[in-house]
Amino acid sequence: MPRSLNRLFSCMDYHAALAHFPKITYNRYQKLAAYFSDLKNLWEAKINDLINAGLEEKVASEFLAWREKNPIEKITERLSKENITVVSINNPAYPALLKEINDPPFVLFTRGKLPNQNLPTLGVVGSRKFTDYGKFTCQEIVAPLVNNRIVIVSGLALGIDAIAHQTTLDNNGITIAVLGGGVDKKTIAPASHAKLAEQIIASGGAIISEYPPEFTPTIYSFPARNRIIAGLSLGTLVIEAADKSGALITAKCALDYNRDVFAVPHAINSPTGIGPNNLIKMGAKVVTKAEDILEAFSLAGMGEMNYVAK
Repeated sequence: MPRSLNRLFSCMDYHAALAHFPKITYNRYQKLAAYFSDLKNLWEAKINDLINAGLEEKVASEFLAWREKNPIEKITERLSKENITVVSINNPAYPALLKEINDPPFVLFTRGKLPNQNLPTLGVVGSRKFTDYGKFTCQEIVAPLVNNRIVIVSGLALGIDAIAHQTTLDNNGITIAVLGGGVDKKTIAPASHAKLAEQIIASGGAIISEYPPEFTPTIYSFPARNRIIAGLSLGTLVIEAADKSGALITAKCALDYNRDVFAVPHAINSPTGIGPNNLIKMGAKVVTKAEDILEAFSLAGMGEMNYVAK
């Protein structure tokens, strides 16, 4: 890339472009960021520079081939067309809570607006195949939390995730949807929640992902997505979860990050209650009403603070 053209792009553009490289990982990003004082130099680097930075020779060769076929101006043009912004880990706008975890995404692709970092955040997760009890409980707990200005974080999945997002919107609150794929309109998953995603954005919230546009979710990207839900949140509330569930992965991440884990108790014969009941046995905080979480967040007794998220 000519130097005159190189100067036209911001530091953020280079972070965004690097995130499009299929073989990039947080570990490789750290090595490159440590070696190159400015990531724009990565777009002029030779293979020896990349190897000296710590990339494996094969990966370095693949990056050079990929860089040749993916000019940065094409990447930035696509992001602009989709109204996607990129927040890198060294940007002050990057969520401070997420930056604390041991494997934070080095960029966040975002449509919408990240909420004020002074607002408390709660991850709400549960089964895709929800029960009437799970739906009722989610609505009854989330609504008062939203009215106390708690931001609800979930994964836009079918079931409890969608109920948590919709309940937040119904109460004029802010919610963040963390995706396991791209945030561009074409790739929103599940496709049936494309309208919900747009409502989240229009209501002052955001849909975010560590994956670039057009990245299709995989069996590996969903568990990775769960760590971001936990990392963004002061605590994670598990509404329903079978014995093996993505919701439990999120809860484990929360525990690993020394964050609160909350669980709703279920009948002992409930298949979707196995996960929450086991979490309670292991020390998760029992939640039967919103006040249980408000007390944990030291917000109890402050009264409802209805607001419109703009």
